[in-house]
Amino acid sequence: FTGCGNTLNMTNPRTLQLIMDSLRYWIQEMHVDGFRFDLASALARELNDVDRLGSFFDIIHQDPVISQVKLIAEPWDLGEGGYQVGNFPNEWAEWNGIYRDTVRAFVKGDEGQAGGMGHRLTGSSDLYGRGGRRPYASINFVTAHDGFTLHDLVSYNDKHNEANAEDNRDGADHNISWNHGVEGPTDDVKIVALRERQKRNFLATLLLSQGVPMLCGGDEIGRTQRGNNNAFCQDNVISWLDWSLDNLRGDLLTFTRFVAGLRREHPVFRRRQFFFGRKFQGSEVKDLTWFRCDGGEMTQDDWTNPITRCFGLRLAGDAIQERDVRGRRIVDDTFLVMLNAHHGPMGFTLPAHRNDIRWEPVLDTREPTGQRKAEALSGGDVYEMEARSVVVLRLRRDDDGGEAEGGDTASAPR
Repeated sequence: FTGCGNTLNMTNPRTLQLIMDSLRYWIQEMHVDGFRFDLASALARELNDVDRLGSFFDIIHQDPVISQVKLIAEPWDLGEGGYQVGNFPNEWAEWNGIYRDTVRAFVKGDEGQAGGMGHRLTGSSDLYGRGGRRPYASINFVTAHDGFTLHDLVSYNDKHNEANAEDNRDGADHNISWNHGVEGPTDDVKIVALRERQKRNFLATLLLSQGVPMLCGGDEIGRTQRGNNNAFCQDNVISWLDWSLDNLRGDLLTFTRFVAGLRREHPVFRRRQFFFGRKFQGSEVKDLTWFRCDGGEMTQDDWTNPITRCFGLRLAGDAIQERDVRGRRIVDDTFLVMLNAHHGPMGFTLPAHRNDIRWEPVLDTREPTGQRKAEALSGGDVYEMEARSVVVLRLRRDDDGGEAEGGDTASAPR
């Protein structure tokens, strides 16, 4: 079921004892915070079928030590019925492979991705919204240790695994990648600039999506494996991490730090509950509102239109139905996140739920470090988005000319 050997017989009591003893040792003696279970569907098989009520889950959930740490599943294996994204028990988080594929396709510009992106940006409630699971059940990622690095994802259409000595047969063929005009390295300034912007688009999308972002080490500095998407057997420059920073790599690191900081400082980007799409007591607008680039609210026809590649979501900071550790209601800034996957620029008409709305630019992936110095715009104004870009605007508060806060609340850091 694993495709690489080492498949365990989970119906054998001694196998279960080995697993439990090992996990307990790593928690109690080595003080790890959790585990990611590779090809976890193989562990959940009993009589060849994946059983979410099977003995593997039973022994994990009943254990007073193991059940209290983070449990993350790679929710698939290579056997029949092994793809189980969204189907693991409530106590588990999962690598969200559907997130990876949808975001790759949308940023690449493929048709018919808008509806899927709506789910992926907001925690994948279609996968994890039942049975009491929360957005943090979704481990969002674009790249991982298997497959292309982020740099290679925007630099190669095809895998180049010849160095693995298997005639390029190994490694995945379905990568949803795009080289932007040239296969591999190039000195074409326009292609290089577009590739760098696409990296920023992926990183901004990942870090500002609801759920838990997983960033593959090295992607923040443009690590490459030279098109090899199965480099486990390469102990050389193909798989080594180059820590030297030229201007492009340094800018990408600065960008990643900036967006990660934005997420850390603002709880509206890391909600612990799914959106409801309605107003709450004390809020001006719905907790989540979707907009077309003409400023109107998205309709079902817009979501199903295969050429919808530009839309935005307003995240209301005064509609978070969660409490801080002191029991106080959390109030954050309100943000507008706009995504344009079109090959050309798009004008985005900014929403206005009252006359004095002012939107302040916070992030624009057209800039190498993401930070854009621009004047605040009024509701109804048009923000000119670069082709293939992500933009984040903040609704200004009353104390700096905009949005009001309410009552006895715990405000997010500014």
